[in-house]
Amino acid sequence: MEGMVKKYQQKFRRVKDEMNRWDELQSRLLSQFRNASSIIERLQVIRNPQNYGALKFVGGIEDMILRKQMESLETILLSMNKTLEEFHGVVTFLEKSLRDGRQLVKGGSIQATPKQLQQRIGIKPSLADCLDGLRLLHEMHQSEYLLKSSIVSALSGLALKPSRSDLGALQQLLVDQPNIPKEEVQFIFDIVFAEEIC
Repeated sequence: MEGMVKKYQQKFRRVKDEMNRWDELQSRLLSQFRNASSIIERLQVIRNPQNYGALKFVGGIEDMILRKQMESLETILLSMNKTLEEFHGVVTFLEKSLRDGRQLVKGGSIQATPKQLQQRIGIKPSLADCLDGLRLLHEMHQSEYLLKSSIVSALSGLALKPSRSDLGALQQLLVDQPNIPKEEVQFIFDIVFAEEIC
């Protein structure tokens, strides 16, 4: 069983790298969201002819500025969708890690009994701890990915009917990552790597 625990710990090292990648993607998506929000907020000002003063006499300036802003917004939204694809890649990796982890205890050369799954060797985690950790990490990140996808979709809709309060609420949701309590993620890693911490 100790050999299987070591295999799980190797999996968790790769999972930890993906968690770092998730954090980088989160920063990128947040930056993209803020840029898109700025453009969406400007659209209300751009659409109002009274805001052009003497420039309103320049032929087609309103349409030209609006078109340029919409092109910029479209570019940012495409970048956000690419970032979402990368988030999905992390979720897919976690799903595969969980599937492989389950296969390790079911289809290995030594099949673990329920009692062996709960058994601890010293301060090492049990196999059940490892499997539960992988399952929780996958579920949290899957839920968060779905939420992020919904937020990006909602942002596209706000381009047509901008609302400062809606933009603020969506941004707060994105910042908070409500489905991923950082302390819970850290706790999972602390359990799996307990003997390395001591």
